[in-house]
Amino acid sequence: MTSLRQLEYLVTVVDTGSFTRAAEQLHVTQPALSHQIRALEQHVGGPLLERLPRSVRLTPMGRAMLPHARAALADAERARCAARQASGLMAGELLVATVYSVSLGVLPAALRVWRRDHPAVDVRLFEFRHADELREAMTAGEADVAIGPEPAGWEGPVRSLGVEEFVVVLPADAATEGDGGSVDLATLADCAWVHYAPGHGLAEILDAACADAGFRPRPAVRTEQTATAPILAAAGLGPALVPANVLPPNFEGRVLRPSKPVRRVLTAYSRPGPDPLTSGFVEILARHAKV
Repeated sequence: MTSLRQLEYLVTVVDTGSFTRAAEQLHVTQPALSHQIRALEQHVGGPLLERLPRSVRLTPMGRAMLPHARAALADAERARCAARQASGLMAGELLVATVYSVSLGVLPAALRVWRRDHPAVDVRLFEFRHADELREAMTAGEADVAIGPEPAGWEGPVRSLGVEEFVVVLPADAATEGDGGSVDLATLADCAWVHYAPGHGLAEILDAACADAGFRPRPAVRTEQTATAPILAAAGLGPALVPANVLPPNFEGRVLRPSKPVRRVLTAYSRPGPDPLTSGFVEILARHAKV
């Protein structure tokens, strides 16, 4: 019979990439860890991990099992929290997943209100680079609620939070063609851009907006952090396309709207039958998220 401990061992080996590091993190001996993994593999009927000289990798069976293992561990953790809540040891914990840009610009105001109204409920925030990763985490049961672009074909509740608008950031003294408050992206085709790292969701948005304007943006620099892009643009490394809500007050760069708006709908979504804590958090988001 598969145990939660065996699933925890499997997930930890995958996350650390090493039996040695996993054993250290789990505070068990490496032979004991290996024994439990072998027992799990015998129970499911085949190898889950391929042992390489310097690392491990999942087999096809392992890749199929991993999301279910993560979901089972997440469900067990929620059960533990519910039991402790009933015994008066804690009021609860909310697992919130989102993408980098949303945690920076949209969530802080809503989290401040939630903390004020629910001081005994802990919030754990999980941040992902791409909307696809966010959806996969929700499907695997790693969070109670996700905040990000609208997920196509999602079977659970989806609540619209509003339309997020993107702006172009340039140095404060940059000269551009246009009416002063907007810019045609095509006029920036010859510029080297502040771009995002491959796999970052905003990289796709920038590429799509520039393709719509008839060119492919040439990167001057790529960044993993959304907050870094406008700073680099204001410093003169090249134009950047960023969500308007991530810009701090009194930002020193020049901020222009694309003449053809670049926008995306942001939502909060959860699995079918959300608990009252999750539903209450979504209501706070709907009223206070800064989209």
